Amino acid sequence: MTAPLIAVPTYHLGPGRVGNWEGAYALPESYVAALRAAGARVALLPPGQPGHPDEVLAPFDGLLLAGGGDIEPARYGAADHPAQYGVDPERDQLELELAGAAVRLGLPVLGICRGVQLLNVAFGGTLVQHLPDEDPERAAEDQVEHRNEAKQAMHGLRVEPGSRLAEALGQVEAEGLSHHHQGLDRIGEGFRPVAWAPDGLVEGIERDQGWTVGVLWHPESTAAADPVQHRLLGAFVDVASRRGQAFWRRTAEPVGFGGPGSAAG
Repeated sequence: MTAPLIAVPTYHLGPGRVGNWEGAYALPESYVAALRAAGARVALLPPGQPGHPDEVLAPFDGLLLAGGGDIEPARYGAADHPAQYGVDPERDQLELELAGAAVRLGLPVLGICRGVQLLNVAFGGTLVQHLPDEDPERAAEDQVEHRNEAKQAMHGLRVEPGSRLAEALGQVEAEGLSHHHQGLDRIGEGFRPVAWAPDGLVEGIERDQGWTVGVLWHPESTAAADPVQHRLLGAFVDVASRRGQAFWRRTAEPVGFGGPGSAAG
């Protein structure tokens, strides 16, 4: 059985970011390592990819949308914010087109951090542009640290029983590593919340059809040491593998896990 081939769009790095290179396209190694450990092959896609999104995705069995800089606020009807960083309109365009095409084609999708925000925006959702602006007077004991530049910010997660995400994780409570200053506001069409942080922030969303899941934490960063997060990556790779096998056999096999709303359910 051939390992599934997962497409992962990359960051664009400007001149001078890598030695004396005039520019570069890159992705943190942890994404590649976690996908390989889960049994996948990985192909990196640079922004500005030519061709219709359906054609771009044709060789692949799954799409992973990785973390990174902020999505251009105009994409969800907002103005620029002083705290925004790393905006890359060309990357936004590629990923928005690929997200829409992947869902339409039934390609398994996993969005991580920026990736879940991108999925939300792709289907008409909006973002909280800077979480500290939302409730600056919240009592210290009620605060959840979602980003810390000096150390890893870990916090608890509560997951909806019976959801695809819960089945992928293998449990309804977990610990996740966070590194984000934005969150989901209005949830995009066709998605529903399925995971929350202790402060009530939505940490995971999914669609009832196919296998499209987004999480605000970083499972790839802790998967090597945390079996729960490794299972999440493994579940994504597994459903991509089964989808790929069905494609090559030209049969209409289910792509879900058999839970409510899945093709097998």
